[in-house]
Amino acid sequence: MMRKKKRSVDDDSTLDVPKSKKTKSSGRPTKSSLQDSYPDSVFVQFLKESGVTLTAGSTANEIAADQVIFQKRLQQHLRKHPRFPNIIKEFISALETYIEDPERFRNCLLPCVPSSTSQQDTNSGSYQESLVRLLLGIEMLQTQVINTLFEKLPEFMLEGVSEDGLNVPRLIINQLKWLDRIVDGKDLSSKLMQMVSVAPVEIQRDIITSLPEILEDSQHGDMAKELLEQCVLPAVLQASQSRMKSKAMSGSSRVPSCNNGQDSVALVLEVIKSAIRFQKTISEAWLKAIENVDESDDYKVVDLLVLFILHSTNANHSRRGAERVLKVKVRKGLIQENLLQKTFKGHAQVMRGYFPSILALAQGLLRSPDCFVVPFGGHMYKQAFTAFDSYCQQEVVGSLVTHACSGVSGEVDVALELLCELVSQKPAEMSQFTVFVKGILDYMDNLTSQQIRRLFHLLSCLAFGQEQHGGHIQDDMHIVIRKQLSSTVPKYKRIGIIGAVMMVGSMGACRNKPDGSQGGTLPKETHRQVMALLELVRSCSESSPEAAALYYDELANLLQTCKLDPLVQAWIGKSVLEDFQEDFIVDLGPDLSGPFVFPASVMHNLDEDESQGGIAINLLPLMTQDQQLKTDTTQPAGVKKERRVSPLCLSSFFRLLRLCEEVQHQGDLEEIDALLGCPLILTDMEVVEKVESLSKAEREFLCSLLFYTINWFRETVNAFCKQNDPEMKMKVVTRIQNITYLQSLLQTCLAATPGYTPPQANFDGESAEGMIPSSSSALPKKGKKESSGRKRKASASKNTSGDKSQLEGATEAEDSQQDHPEKENEKEKEKDAKSGVSLSSYGPFFRELDVEALSVLQCGLLSRTLLDTELHSKLREEVQLGPAELLFLLEDMWRKLDFSLASAPAKKAPFLKSKTDKAVGFAHLQQKNAKEFATCCIELLPTLCTHLENCHNHFQTLLSEHQGVVDAPGVDVKEQQLMCSAYQLLLQVLHTTFSWAGFSGLEHRALLKSALGVLAGRLKEDETDLTLDQLSRHAFEYLQNFQSTVPSLNTALCLTQLLIVLSQYGGSNHRTYREQITSLARRFLCQEWVTASGEKERGNKYNDALQTLLSIYLEHTDDVLKAVEEIAGEGVPELLNAAKDANSRSWPTLNRQTFLVYYKSMMAELERAVRKIPSSKQTDNQEVQSEKLLTWNLAVRDFHILINLVKMFDSRPVLTVCLKYGRLFLESFLKLGMPLLDYSFKKHKEDVQSLLKTIQLSTRQLHHMCGHSKIRQDTGLTNHVPALKKNLEQFVYRVKAMLTLNHCQEAFWLGNLKNRDLKGEEILSQKSQAVDEEEEESSQVQSEEEESDSDERNNGQEEAEESDESD
Repeated sequence: MMRKKKRSVDDDSTLDVPKSKKTKSSGRPTKSSLQDSYPDSVFVQFLKESGVTLTAGSTANEIAADQVIFQKRLQQHLRKHPRFPNIIKEFISALETYIEDPERFRNCLLPCVPSSTSQQDTNSGSYQESLVRLLLGIEMLQTQVINTLFEKLPEFMLEGVSEDGLNVPRLIINQLKWLDRIVDGKDLSSKLMQMVSVAPVEIQRDIITSLPEILEDSQHGDMAKELLEQCVLPAVLQASQSRMKSKAMSGSSRVPSCNNGQDSVALVLEVIKSAIRFQKTISEAWLKAIENVDESDDYKVVDLLVLFILHSTNANHSRRGAERVLKVKVRKGLIQENLLQKTFKGHAQVMRGYFPSILALAQGLLRSPDCFVVPFGGHMYKQAFTAFDSYCQQEVVGSLVTHACSGVSGEVDVALELLCELVSQKPAEMSQFTVFVKGILDYMDNLTSQQIRRLFHLLSCLAFGQEQHGGHIQDDMHIVIRKQLSSTVPKYKRIGIIGAVMMVGSMGACRNKPDGSQGGTLPKETHRQVMALLELVRSCSESSPEAAALYYDELANLLQTCKLDPLVQAWIGKSVLEDFQEDFIVDLGPDLSGPFVFPASVMHNLDEDESQGGIAINLLPLMTQDQQLKTDTTQPAGVKKERRVSPLCLSSFFRLLRLCEEVQHQGDLEEIDALLGCPLILTDMEVVEKVESLSKAEREFLCSLLFYTINWFRETVNAFCKQNDPEMKMKVVTRIQNITYLQSLLQTCLAATPGYTPPQANFDGESAEGMIPSSSSALPKKGKKESSGRKRKASASKNTSGDKSQLEGATEAEDSQQDHPEKENEKEKEKDAKSGVSLSSYGPFFRELDVEALSVLQCGLLSRTLLDTELHSKLREEVQLGPAELLFLLEDMWRKLDFSLASAPAKKAPFLKSKTDKAVGFAHLQQKNAKEFATCCIELLPTLCTHLENCHNHFQTLLSEHQGVVDAPGVDVKEQQLMCSAYQLLLQVLHTTFSWAGFSGLEHRALLKSALGVLAGRLKEDETDLTLDQLSRHAFEYLQNFQSTVPSLNTALCLTQLLIVLSQYGGSNHRTYREQITSLARRFLCQEWVTASGEKERGNKYNDALQTLLSIYLEHTDDVLKAVEEIAGEGVPELLNAAKDANSRSWPTLNRQTFLVYYKSMMAELERAVRKIPSSKQTDNQEVQSEKLLTWNLAVRDFHILINLVKMFDSRPVLTVCLKYGRLFLESFLKLGMPLLDYSFKKHKEDVQSLLKTIQLSTRQLHHMCGHSKIRQDTGLTNHVPALKKNLEQFVYRVKAMLTLNHCQEAFWLGNLKNRDLKGEEILSQKSQAVDEEEEESSQVQSEEEESDSDERNNGQEEAEESDESD
């Protein structure tokens, strides 16, 4: 088939070419050689003379010479021709005429073959290039041959593969690949872009994928940018997105079918991928471009696609870079879920090719300990499951199952939550992978109770959901549950109970009512299975009180979270009410005698008018009966035991009863409201006063009785805290008063009962043994819970701070060394004040208070009118939250905040698992996510502010009434302690709330503004629509008002830390905030802190708080060096001149007991400050050098002052601090200070000389400390000596190098330096050793001044590390 030429040839391109030749060339030659057809053709003639013979038909052109020789010959013929350079145009014109025939053109594109005459020539290779490639290798012809090829390409665009399997457009493009040199690369790239814009998809793909092999490396970036921004990508993305929207409207397939838009996107991404693979600079440029975007709106779909491409390459730097950039941008909220969703929705087919990278990135994000990036990994999993095919879905589920079996708590939680979401959203698709999910059952030993609940909820939804997608595993589920329930191992029985109840939730869930269901919504068979399963669990748990209590708790949780079928709900409610009345309630009668451990007595009755004929909780008789059953072993083995009623189940059973009533009566508890005020059958609590005289069994019985009673009251508070009736509210507050009173009795009893293990109260964890302190009779120990603010009534000086200790073990040694008698007296006073223990370590043995119970904080003064027996005389009873009740609720709220908001979601599992499960006692709280609980806390903020203001007013009134003396006569010490603890806990609650990491995310910005608005509204009530900065400033100002009344240093620290957190939300006033925090911290440091009993605050916790507060002051002050000099140069001398127990006059918190705290903080902050001094450069101007030199002079002077203090305070802890931070200071000086001296020596000789002289005095003292440590043979000190001596030696030689650099090396000399102790006395043992074994060197710096020609010598010092071979 002949083609008509589709181009217009320039006039000059056909010069010297006869028309007859052109028309003649349009015919098909019939001979094997074409020379006869073109006798005068320049093209044919030159080719033949150079070594190429053109052939006709399908025969390949022949080459008789080596390819390089052919190119040289042809180039010489053209260059030596008399018509050069016009001969080139004639040659190209003849070429165009020749290739008008498609057959000839194709021959020119195919490789040549060696001619028969050249077969013996060893110079000709086995593979020959095509004629066009040979011509492209000649620089003078290359550009015009390329133009010719691009003009021919459109003629073949619409043709597919020919009959002989050749694709002519692809052959043309292949001619341009891997050329040795491109004469005009810019013109070539322009022509390629023009061709891409008009070519069909297949040719587009060939051109784009060949670009890296056609263009030079330097052009790749520009070409990629042009492809993306100007030509292909924007239009393609818009078109593909519009197609996706139209397909979604028409209900098309999830993954779009192959189309031009998706193909074009894939082509562009393939080009980027090729460029990244071959050029490291390209990948770095992409990463840098994405990193430099600072606004979330500026991120586009392309950015995510490129990150996936970068991760998909094999290069480690690209993979790691993509992971890093993605994490950083997700953490900052710049790449958000909506962009990810948009990318998956619009380009699912393209992203399918990068699925391995998407999966790997999601795995990395989900395993990250950073709570901000974990959710994004979950979104990637969900989007991949939704958008991709079944193979990818299987991989997603398999990866999530791997996470769930990892044993890392946070990772397991997120994986199970994602699987639950996928089951609820895509049940049909997930049912295909049920066998994968079922594999998690093999790893249940490593799962917590909450994770087991989620797992069985997941499997139950698959197996027993309404759509029955996973019906094939129903039998497996039943088998697993029955096996676990029948186990005698408590752990596996617990798993069986949890799993069975979750199955009931799925099988018995309320559904659309079918026909013939007899009032329920379940089919008859399903209803029968649910009833049978409930009976099975009940029968399997009857023999064990712990198992029965767990069953009641799990069923109660199910009622809270799931709407059950009415018939199932009614059956549970009826059986629970009947059993509870039969097991735990008795009618009150006149006779309460019985074989009890203690005399029975009716206690805590809030319904005095119903004392006759009323009801009571039968606690003491049940405990006695339960104790007899435990010791009774006379029952024959073959006799079946009767159902055992244990007081252990009382609280759990009541919780289930209460929730049944709430569900059936829409929150109304009128049917059971008598249980709130009804009394308990206990014993007279006067027995506590003589607890020491009781036997061990009686003391333990009394402790258990108190635990059961307190837990009963805690559950009644949970039940009735939401009731609006004033009388009910009064009873709830009274029950909290009962709890605080009984807890004080319990402390006394526990102190007298060492080794006692309380009855279990939370049944979804491991056995509670090991959760209590090793010695119950010990005073409160240092630990996380206690340091966080548990109430201790022993001493007012022990108000807690909630901050972890930053002092090392040296603190205790220092205290015992300097203050041993006083500490012993303090311990005696604490023991005499009250013999009790802290209940903080017994938290797992108390029933959990619901979040709703915190609403009792909103109760003010409550009252009710009482009628006497004649019904006409009125009395008035008032109830309000006292300090003890307020403290009780605040402690519980703080523990909940610390668990829910302060803990990171993903933490690595420790190597050795601790016995205690930190989640015990927070089962109900775990049903709420962090945002939900934070919202609840923010709703309580107005109430918390009111209580905070009440505490402020209380202490303000106290100070005004007693002229500022807090320990004046007549002050109630116990009340002061409670109010002080409440004040501190209120600030801790606010601090933990506002420190929640979620507030830094954009999605919680509105919640943060509402929280700040509450505080700001207490100060500026009328202002609305404030910005975040304004709200932060007003909240900051509001809390500043409390600084005048904080009663203890720990409370002052809490206030300071809270203000620091609030200042972080005010973006524009950082300097102002820093100044105010510095001023506040200094005020607290310059204040003398006295307890309500008149004693100075002291002890380890006081020292911890003091060190933290001092660090805050030094970190926020503008001039750390000046602040350190002020304390060390003024405060410490005042202390030295004061009496033994006196304080520094200007710094009242500085005394001999707290000197170590001050010393360590000053040394640490000084070392940190010099590390921040900018490094010196030779290019720095004189002013900059002078400023840095002045800074180093101040730092060295401070260092010298601190080092010299060791002469007055030479205790071991002070020496340890000095040796440690002295070495660090020297390291910083060698790294940052000495280069400055190198450049400054000539211009600032006197300053440099003064600086070296000062630091030499310090290094000499450090050397004396090393000798002192060696004499003492104290390993705690000598461990620091080798590294310090190394730095001392480096310092000397570094000074020598500095002098040499400045041509003053003659001013340096070495000598022997004797070893001395702290007092400066020579260490005599050193005289007997050889000099060569212990060479000690000393240096002297000579400052030479050229103007006066006089020499000044600066006595120096050099300390070299001893080489004592005998040691």
